[in-house]
Amino acid sequence: MTFVRVGTGRGAVYGQQVVIRATGESLTMIRSLNATLAVALATTLACGPALAAGAAKSPAAKPRFVDDPYPSTYQRIASPPVLIRGATVLTGTGERLDNADVLMRDGRIEAVGTGLSADGASVVDGSGKWVTPGIIDVHSHLGVYPSPSAHAHGDGNEMTNPVTAHVWAEHSVWPQDPGFAAALAGGVTSLQILPGSANLIGGRGVTLKNVAATTVQAMKFPDAPWGLKMACGENPKRVYGGRGSAPGTRMGNVAGYRAAFIDAAEYLAKNKPADSGRRRGKSSDRKSDNGNGNGKRDLKLDTLAGAINGDILVHIHCYRADEMATMLDLADEFGFKVAAFHHGVEAYKLADRLAAEDVCGALWADWWGFKMEAFDGIQENIALVDRPEGSCAIVHSDSAEGIQRLNQEAAKVMAQAGRAGMDIAPERAIRWLTSNAAKSLGVLDQTGTLEHGKMADVVLWSGNPFSVYAQAEQVWIDGARVYDRGDRSRQPASDFMLGQGATAQGGVL
Repeated sequence: MTFVRVGTGRGAVYGQQVVIRATGESLTMIRSLNATLAVALATTLACGPALAAGAAKSPAAKPRFVDDPYPSTYQRIASPPVLIRGATVLTGTGERLDNADVLMRDGRIEAVGTGLSADGASVVDGSGKWVTPGIIDVHSHLGVYPSPSAHAHGDGNEMTNPVTAHVWAEHSVWPQDPGFAAALAGGVTSLQILPGSANLIGGRGVTLKNVAATTVQAMKFPDAPWGLKMACGENPKRVYGGRGSAPGTRMGNVAGYRAAFIDAAEYLAKNKPADSGRRRGKSSDRKSDNGNGNGKRDLKLDTLAGAINGDILVHIHCYRADEMATMLDLADEFGFKVAAFHHGVEAYKLADRLAAEDVCGALWADWWGFKMEAFDGIQENIALVDRPEGSCAIVHSDSAEGIQRLNQEAAKVMAQAGRAGMDIAPERAIRWLTSNAAKSLGVLDQTGTLEHGKMADVVLWSGNPFSVYAQAEQVWIDGARVYDRGDRSRQPASDFMLGQGATAQGGVL
């Protein structure tokens, strides 16, 4: 699976020559990325057997921009096979199966269907219950703004410069945030942790598996691409304009993006990845292969160059339709791909363009009116973004509370859409929380649907997950039961919360 742009659309076709024009200068770069060198999600030994559809891939050189000096140490929990029998199954592919079974083995989905053989698996009775893929939240600040909310815990915004592409959210994540366990109780199995939105370019986000861990590396989703958090509109101009520095206007915002990407384009030209000939096995003695040129390394420009290359996925906080259009033009100018616009209360105004350019809309169900750029929000927003062919609508939280009930947030959209004459079936709506979210994070080949070979990230609900009465009863991550509402020993709590409980029980103030 590649995360670079192909086919038609406004941006350059990756794998061909890209001409970048910036503020009167013409910068020509050759980017000959082939599909095998785009960031791909490969299954590690710790995560079970490889996908049946693909043979093991030989290691390929990557640009240094995406070298990871802090790699994932995540290992799935060893667990026996599990068969959920006789449930209503929403696969995340747009399919609904009634009275169906889901078989998990070796951390993967082995089969989904009817009349499956247990074959040594422990059997879970799904009668009257529903099964979905694990919920994925693409916009969370858990760990970087953890609970309890305190000034000392404010590690999500590096508000020292409008462009802080050199910072990585993973270096602020506190794994002991009680919010992770609360999200797990709501069926959330994976989530992207992003920097805040004070800056034009806030830094790298990280995708995590929602498992209890002492270190963030033990939570990192293996081989998931980084996200790049950008923000347009009121936030950066308010933060920096309020200090009497640029940007203080929306035109200052755009000038700031362009200046940063001009620098990144020049940096990339001096630190080109290996040429396509070398990738095909031809010898080369170039010292600049793999982005290791002779120039001084710049962490900020590493990140931006990775975004231009398509190796780091661009996620943009943006509310107004006109600004989303401007950001798409910016992406076109510099040859990068927008993975998703986040919040996007006016996304419904350009839903057709988002679908045509394969850009996801990661949106709230009904947040609006809390500032001027959020004034024109409507409750049918997600439903309208979801309508065009090829659309990618997502329900996100941006909230430590909302992440606990994303299924209900999606249900609100379904209800409001129904009142407007748009009936949306559960098998379609579940994609807003699973497969579409996985697509925007570049991990759809690993999770987000209940298909053979995918990670066994699974939720068993007490009933229709879009009912206000439904609860996540059991949650599996890579086939291991990590949450059980009926078993307190399967309800993880962080060390922080355990300490608080012990203090309370001991009567110590």
